[in-house]
Amino acid sequence: MQFSVENVGKLERKLTVRFPAERFESQVSARIAEMGRTVRLKGFRPGKVPAAVIQQRFGSQVRGEVLSDLIGSTLREAFEKENLRPVANPSIDTTGKPENGEIAYTATFEVMPEFPEIDVAALEITRPVSEVTDADIEKMIETLRQQRRSFDPVERASAEGDFVMFEYAATTGDYRFPAEGRERAGSVLGSGALFKALDEALTGRKAGDAFDSEIAFPEDFGNPQLAGKTAQVSLTIVKVQEPKLPEVNEEFAKLFGIADGNLDTFRKEVRANLERELKATLMARLKAEVAEKLADAHADLDVPNLMVQAEARNLAAGSVPRGQQPPPQLIEAAVPMARKRVIAGLLMGEIARKQEIRIDRKRVAEQLAAIASTYEEPEKVVELYNNDPQLMSGLQNRVMEDQVAEWVAEHAKTTEQRLGFDEVMRPAGA
Repeated sequence: MQFSVENVGKLERKLTVRFPAERFESQVSARIAEMGRTVRLKGFRPGKVPAAVIQQRFGSQVRGEVLSDLIGSTLREAFEKENLRPVANPSIDTTGKPENGEIAYTATFEVMPEFPEIDVAALEITRPVSEVTDADIEKMIETLRQQRRSFDPVERASAEGDFVMFEYAATTGDYRFPAEGRERAGSVLGSGALFKALDEALTGRKAGDAFDSEIAFPEDFGNPQLAGKTAQVSLTIVKVQEPKLPEVNEEFAKLFGIADGNLDTFRKEVRANLERELKATLMARLKAEVAEKLADAHADLDVPNLMVQAEARNLAAGSVPRGQQPPPQLIEAAVPMARKRVIAGLLMGEIARKQEIRIDRKRVAEQLAAIASTYEEPEKVVELYNNDPQLMSGLQNRVMEDQVAEWVAEHAKTTEQRLGFDEVMRPAGA
């Protein structure tokens, strides 16, 4: 076998491989002979199908399979000898026909970059730390009460926290919504579901009240005919209901899977859930910090365009409805962020390789158990991951990223930043 490598870009390579045609023909003959012993064809006894018949029926298929196998094996051999690290399967160009006693093909691909010395000791990392307090537990229980509140009708005027059902029609210029009749809607006042001006118009009103109000609609309102405009709105209050919160008792605890309704067990469960969420969020923030500092420190690293484009498509896909393809301009706008992410990911992978960081199986099991615990039948989730190589590989990659981020934090100039639970889970500006 002969091969040559040509640099056609910073990371793009063109590999030309030649191998004897006789090697190809001998493997084709061997494959056909093997089929003759195993294939079943009408009119022939098993194992007695002539080679000429096999050649006629399956020759084209066999030649294609053998050529594909030879390309795969010779590629691996060439990659190993030349110490090439492709980032994806190469693009293969070949006629598949012998010329001068040889079969040749070219493989075009991108390779992993040459990594510089990664000096993590020079990085300045801020690591957030936090813990779940009793106050956080009580606040979460209050949130759970709010989520399960009921509403009872009242005759008084509406106030913040009340549910108000209303009918309305809005007019601005020659435009009316709806075109005929009135639209019915409902919302809890002060919840943020409605914009502030409408919330205020509905506050202090009783069931049966009918009135007109001049209301300024926000620029981002869903109806473009009303967005950013002031409209005359005719409103009728259908009903007002006040919230009724459930008591924190045995019955309430049973709603969350505590079979005996024990409140101490319920609070322990709430704490465990909050601690699991906090741990995951703290790790995510540490990984983001490490990734950003690594990418900034090596911003000029050459990275495979294939990886950047794939990441840009993933980022752009998050900005369009599920199932739709993002437009080219959206993908192009995502390239700078995608490039930064690819740099960080490659550097973290290189750190793992050079520092010989091995996947911690115990952590994989713990993280899988944490994921499964959020489902009604956790054992089925564990089984799903164990039987799906793609799901398990994704989980293992996340655990490896966690381990690398922690290694970097341990060897960098790391400063701990103590934060409250809410500051971690709901950072300002998020």
